[in-house]
Amino acid sequence: MKPTLLIVDDEKPTREGLRAALDDRYDVYLAEDAATAMGLLEAEQFDVLLTDFRLPSEDGMKLIARAKSLPRPPVCILMTAYGSEEVAVQAMKSGADDYIAKGRMQIDELEMRIARVLRHQKLEAENVTLRQQLDTKFGLENIVGQSPAMAEVFDMVRQVAPTRATVLITGESGTGKELIAKAIHNLSPRSRARLVAVHCAGLPATLIESELFGMRRGRSRGLTNGGWGGGRKRKVGRVCWIRAGRSTRRFRGS
Repeated sequence: MKPTLLIVDDEKPTREGLRAALDDRYDVYLAEDAATAMGLLEAEQFDVLLTDFRLPSEDGMKLIARAKSLPRPPVCILMTAYGSEEVAVQAMKSGADDYIAKGRMQIDELEMRIARVLRHQKLEAENVTLRQQLDTKFGLENIVGQSPAMAEVFDMVRQVAPTRATVLITGESGTGKELIAKAIHNLSPRSRARLVAVHCAGLPATLIESELFGMRRGRSRGLTNGGWGGGRKRKVGRVCWIRAGRSTRRFRGS
């Protein structure tokens, strides 16, 4: 099935010429002004909106802004005879996914730009789907339990997840403490950043600081920046200390 493309231009030769050039790859619709275009956008689902900047009643930037407010917005490309950087910046602020100058536009280049924004849209949709799958896998929905005690645990998870509070999770081995930690992280505002799980019992007492915060070259023989902390600029949302009670007394005190 071919992607749907809506071309908006007040010049009939331009509309018809673009349709003739793109009709083999796209299901092409035409509109001569913003009002007609919005009527089509609200009635049908389009993959791509290709609009001129200069339109009779409303310019292409305003049309793009309105198109992007739809529940399932198309990817938008703005065409203009005025190839200034200022117009390009304004187009991007309006929500345009790309921008092309009509004066020097080549059909091959236009097709490449349309294909590129469609690939980007597909990747974004796949990322959203993957994130939803991960949220389901590591959220409360994946934790089995219907007893009053588990209901109380779920309520506590929902209460603490939006906060920056330090949480102590206790329980016997194999009862799902790390699963609860992942649920707290995935329900928190920092869920898009990494959750780092640190097994405290496996940290050598002499290398705790270098593992957690890194070791600068020369501080200790044979060590450079290492561990998940020092020297590596990674965005970390939360740190889960696993079996903190089995770490050294010096570590717990720090």
